[in-house]
Amino acid sequence: MARISILAIAAVLAATTAVTAQQADEAQVRARQRIAVMEGTLESAVKIGADNLLRQVKAVAPDPPMLTGVPEVRGFRLDGYGIFFDVGVPMLRLPVTWPLRYMINSDNRELQILAAELKQLSTQMDARHQPQIAQVVRRLELRAQAQGPVTLRPTGAVAASQVEATQPPVDSRVLDNPAEGYTREVKAALMDAMIENSGPLALGPDEWLTVAARDNVPRDPLVPGDLADFSTIIFRLKGSDLAAFRAGRLTLEETRQKVEVREY
Repeated sequence: MARISILAIAAVLAATTAVTAQQADEAQVRARQRIAVMEGTLESAVKIGADNLLRQVKAVAPDPPMLTGVPEVRGFRLDGYGIFFDVGVPMLRLPVTWPLRYMINSDNRELQILAAELKQLSTQMDARHQPQIAQVVRRLELRAQAQGPVTLRPTGAVAASQVEATQPPVDSRVLDNPAEGYTREVKAALMDAMIENSGPLALGPDEWLTVAARDNVPRDPLVPGDLADFSTIIFRLKGSDLAAFRAGRLTLEETRQKVEVREY
């Protein structure tokens, strides 16, 4: 009888152990699936940041910059620390015509502004001189068109309102330094994705959500190990701050201020 009891207890323990192991495996699979979803979210965030930059540049330049590839994200849990995501960000490649943009745009702008002003003046002139003025205006317009399609701001309140209705606002900092503008847009998109989409990761209050965004550029075989121009930006946010945001105790802007940012 004792032997039967021991065998029964052993069978129960074995079954319990098997169920516990199965539950642990399922929990690990679900955790990995949540990380995979967040990987896709961060990839989309990089694309959104790049799209925000490219749309602004396309509004004023015929040859917009291009990206060197696509974003790549890998995430994993670190026991006792939290969850870490490695984000490979493709770099921005400026077109070869970019250094000429200021000269071309300036000349084109002056020509079109001059043509618009002459058109306005011609309506106030004697009718005998209007055909001659019209010919001059036409020559200016053809010359401006020959220099390339550039979105310009005409003079006058009506013309300005027409431009504002058709042309998206462009941050002057983007045109002065597109690379910095690209970094700024990607940083903002990644930070918001961390805050707004990390709920399913189920971080503990003392754990950290960390995102390391680094330049993802194909290595030059002619210059192995040349990483002088590469950079990494690390974002870190505590689980307790994420919980406070989800509970409504922190606003989005307040939570952004909680994100620790380091650049290398």
